[in-house]
Amino acid sequence: MLATLTSILPIFIIIALGLALRKGGIPSVEFWNLNDKLVYWVLMPCLMFNKISVASLGDTPLGPYAATILGGFFAALAFALLVSRLLGYKPAQATSILQGCSRHNSFIGLAMAANLYGAAGFEIAIIATAILVPVTNVVVVILMVIALQPGKRSGLPKAILRDLSRNPHIVSIILAILVNFHYGAPLPVVHEATGILGAAALPVTLLAVGANLRIRAMTAAALPLLVSFAGKMLVFPIAVVLIGLMVGLPQQILQIAIIYSVVPTGVGSYTLARQLGGDAPMMAAIVTLQTMLALFTIPVSLLILLPLV
Repeated sequence: MLATLTSILPIFIIIALGLALRKGGIPSVEFWNLNDKLVYWVLMPCLMFNKISVASLGDTPLGPYAATILGGFFAALAFALLVSRLLGYKPAQATSILQGCSRHNSFIGLAMAANLYGAAGFEIAIIATAILVPVTNVVVVILMVIALQPGKRSGLPKAILRDLSRNPHIVSIILAILVNFHYGAPLPVVHEATGILGAAALPVTLLAVGANLRIRAMTAAALPLLVSFAGKMLVFPIAVVLIGLMVGLPQQILQIAIIYSVVPTGVGSYTLARQLGGDAPMMAAIVTLQTMLALFTIPVSLLILLPLV
């Protein structure tokens, strides 16, 4: 547990630094708003392209790996939908709970995998990102539009395809896979340039995670926060462990899948809630609470779950 905690602690120190910098106005609030765009449109796509384009995809059992990670995602999703219906939550609240249960913070997962397992672990983790990002974007957006904007259902397929075609993360993943299969080696100049930009992705993004925490917004009722916490920190990882053992996923790969399953929900959930008409204050509270508690919940979860595999 001590080794896990010391590996995770630097990540949360950087997140806390991001929060402190924003609160201190360093360098400015406008900087952090622009920084989000820089990470989204440039740094993270460069990182994913750079790593996935040269990853040893043939050495990773992609089918069982995808089944394990996506199985956890859909289990958490089903839990959120079921509990929200049973408790009678309105669509705006239910969609925030749904995001809190099922979405993940890739950046914390990548940083943890790198700290705990080195370069090999980071490569396995980036593949998890490639698996989860497209599915999460499609499924969550579809469910939220159906719940919050029923009048737009008829034009939903076209809107989803348009958004996916412009999503820089998905585009970078597709391009990286094409290069990996058809070229099989680093592209001269392109690989070096994306490597330099990608190296900045994790530290800058972790600072941005902290800068986007909204402590004052934590005014949501306790029960929705508890439901989203249970879905993300209990249902998701337990499903990952059970499915991973059933499909015979190799130990280290399953351990990294478990790491991904216990990270808090992504900060982009708040933006999506605002854009589609969800309960944005509740979403901000869910993101903030899960991220703040993750310093304690992640080591405890890994202490319990990793020996099982």
